Amino acid sequence: MNPLVQPDPGLYIWTILTFLILVALLAKFAWKPLLQALDDRQQSIRKALDDARKAKQELEAIHAESAKLLAQARSEAAEIVSRSRSDADRFREEMKDKARAEAAGLVRNAERQIELETTRALQQIRQEAVDISVGIASKLLQRNVSKEDNERLIEETFKQLEASRSAR
Repeated sequence: MNPLVQPDPGLYIWTILTFLILVALLAKFAWKPLLQALDDRQQSIRKALDDARKAKQELEAIHAESAKLLAQARSEAAEIVSRSRSDADRFREEMKDKARAEAAGLVRNAERQIELETTRALQQIRQEAVDISVGIASKLLQRNVSKEDNERLIEETFKQLEASRSAR
């Protein structure tokens, strides 16, 4: 028979003894550091997961705050635009009112000027009419009218013109 296949009690004992020594050496020098490394790795993974959760929560909080700030900025921008438009409308209305007032002032001044010029022209026409009338009357009367007569005649003529004008 083959000697490798035959049971040998001494070989069994030495194999078991070598296995136990190897297990003891591995337990002391390899498994403890290996288990310690695995525990350290497990702790670092737990810490990384906890840090990732915290970072995610902080990111969500920052995102919510930034959304809030963005909404607030949009609201303020809309308010500023609204205020600018109302200020522009108010300024436009003020400018229109000012232009209307200036136009009305110009019209009033023009009307006053026209009225003054009309009054002056009427007085000049009256004076010329009186002078012509006095000239005609003095030729008709063949005498010279004195200054007092002339002024009295002018006054009477004005009174008659005023009376005829107010009668209309």
